[in-house]
Amino acid sequence: MRFLVIQHAACEPPGAYEDELRAREIAFDRVEIDEVRALPEWHGFHAVVAMGGPMGANDDDELPWLAGERRLIGDAVRAGVPYWGVCLGAQLLAASLGARVYTGERPEIGVRSDVELTDAALRDPVFAGAPARITTLQWHGDTFELPDGATLLATSSEYANQAFAWGRAYGLQFHLEASPELARSWLDVPEYAAELDEVHGAGAVQALAGELQELHGATALARELFGRWIDRVVRASSSRSADPAAGAP
Repeated sequence: MRFLVIQHAACEPPGAYEDELRAREIAFDRVEIDEVRALPEWHGFHAVVAMGGPMGANDDDELPWLAGERRLIGDAVRAGVPYWGVCLGAQLLAASLGARVYTGERPEIGVRSDVELTDAALRDPVFAGAPARITTLQWHGDTFELPDGATLLATSSEYANQAFAWGRAYGLQFHLEASPELARSWLDVPEYAAELDEVHGAGAVQALAGELQELHGATALARELFGRWIDRVVRASSSRSADPAAGAP
């Protein structure tokens, strides 16, 4: 198998998801789109992974390549290609399927322990078996409406749409992939630190640095969920596509 991994910022790599790909010896092409501003054709890849970034899903005026990325995502997932989107990647999935992405009432930045799985998640091939409530790192100002036909998998009190599935595509608003060490490196990015102080006030950077140890179990859960997606969605999709008697996704 070969995956396409879209990275939107050098400081936001796939983290634990990349660890899982390497442990399984799955080949992947990583494209840092903020640098190359172009993407390869999605045909020929068995799955697409899109990570987070500081830009918005609809910032076309400043970043014209976003329209092409949304088009790639929409075309690929409608063709049945499995997709895993994180934060911005989840918002781009929603937008590519015609849902509204918009600025929330208040940016959500920090460690949150109130993300809860829905009843539908208990029957989902990826999220079934995950803890009913999970601790997550949140870092977003935008949110999204669910696309038509989507299934809500996780929710919280401030932002209702935290994770969803649409066919073989999954969108997660939160960052499970970031270890405390990776998340701590974001605090050294001037733009990220300034945003954090603007939202939470002076001293927010130091406060969040102390809270990051609460994420000690997040990367293990990230790899567990991502691994189930590979086994139960990507591999199943690949087997189906290889079967000439199989119908369309």
